[in-house]
Amino acid sequence: MTHADEQASLEGILKDEILRMYQEVADNPEAEFHFFHGRPAAEMFGYAPEWLERAPAGAVDSFAGVGNPHERAALKPGETVLDLGSGAGLDAIIAAWEVGPEGRVIGVDLNPSMCLKAQENLATTGVTMECHEGRMEDIPLPDASVDVVLSNGVVNLSFRKRRVAEEMFRVLRPGGRISITDIVSGRELSQSIVNDPKLWAA
Repeated sequence: MTHADEQASLEGILKDEILRMYQEVADNPEAEFHFFHGRPAAEMFGYAPEWLERAPAGAVDSFAGVGNPHERAALKPGETVLDLGSGAGLDAIIAAWEVGPEGRVIGVDLNPSMCLKAQENLATTGVTMECHEGRMEDIPLPDASVDVVLSNGVVNLSFRKRRVAEEMFRVLRPGGRISITDIVSGRELSQSIVNDPKLWAA
């Protein structure tokens, strides 16, 4: 088996593990996980208490980000925002409040059931979002179609991070901006970690 074949096989296994793990967070947010999630995580990352009180419990309880992209996003009314890896929708909900009725929020998630969950959560708040099933390495949007890309803890899940960055810049309009929070390793990971889908997915 060539290196490319091995990587493709591992990517397929990783995709399945990502789908399984984050579906579990959405379906059973009270369960124990080896990463921060839910309201305690959102509070730790500086999400405003009024946001967490106002947002539906389902979106808050299933939150599984690694930081707070809203701190530097500076969203403005009327902007179009892409939430890459939208999950249960907490970041999309906050973005929708920020851009207002003249704005637009588009979610992209690997898991179609998460798109449905996010849309259901947003609907209870009186705001809406579009959500597309898709991969961050091939964002299902046209060139130069969004003002801001938000992402919270998903770029690290990709084997092809350069491709993800290229796709984010492709869909941005001139003068657009990116606000992401993610996990970065200061040293090269061992092969045992690289080859462990559960560690990649977390």
